[in-house]
Amino acid sequence: MTLNRENVLIEALPYIREFHDSIMVIKVGGHAMVNPEVMSDIMQDVVLLRFVGIHPIIVHGGGPEISEKMKRMGKESQFVGGLRVTDDETLEIARMVLVGNINTEIVALLGKHGAKGVGLSGKDGKTIIAKKKPSQKVMIENVEHEVDLGWVGDTEIINTELINILIREDYIPVISPIAMDINGKALNINADTVAGDLAAALKAKKLILMTDVPGLLRDINDRSSRISRVPIDEIEDMVDSGLISGGMIPKMRSASISVTSGVEKIHIIDGSVSHSILLELFTDTGIGTMVYKKEDE
Repeated sequence: MTLNRENVLIEALPYIREFHDSIMVIKVGGHAMVNPEVMSDIMQDVVLLRFVGIHPIIVHGGGPEISEKMKRMGKESQFVGGLRVTDDETLEIARMVLVGNINTEIVALLGKHGAKGVGLSGKDGKTIIAKKKPSQKVMIENVEHEVDLGWVGDTEIINTELINILIREDYIPVISPIAMDINGKALNINADTVAGDLAAALKAKKLILMTDVPGLLRDINDRSSRISRVPIDEIEDMVDSGLISGGMIPKMRSASISVTSGVEKIHIIDGSVSHSILLELFTDTGIGTMVYKKEDE
């Protein structure tokens, strides 16, 4: 079928009008972190959002790059409930990859496509104050164990002052999920959680979580089994049943908190699909999983 370009633009018009002057938080992670072409496409989409009057804020992860860097240094990654166990050495590697490498690369790509990006971590301007996450209970061979995640944090305070200043001056903030506690100690926070906390604090119109799968799948081995819509009051039952597992747990819980806190809708989409942000936001069908309140149907 030949693509009718004028119909594509007409279909996008009501969405552009609805989203004008709104804040959208976009979490970039997964495959995009290690594929320069995919990352460039994503940043091109983000710049387009800015030039049609939307205020995008980027939060990035870097799990694959952190794991690869750890492997090269002879250190094995360990995860509990989708969260990385972070000792002193792992924290230093995470800071090096997230703040020193990925953040600056994203800012450069935004500049390449004509926008003004500013790189931040949660420590800058005391944007994210966190506390160390308590030990997690996990089942190992049917025996319950408590696991200390190390220097992994839970958000306590989000200070939006610096972000709002940047938005007013037409900059795109690019935020690494490294926060600090009240004593200045660095803590690694899951990027999906940071994105959700920021979206809630900023009362964002949308939170977009980019990952390596088409959304929430009924069968993780079948990419066509995507669930297109999930109300927040069903999420914990899905976790208990195992339908939501691994790295999707913090994504869906972050989505639930964000919707409860005032973010209108959360979209979980496949970042490896070319221009997936535009397809999700500006077309009638969408391509990912949308998380919402039942009363908003």
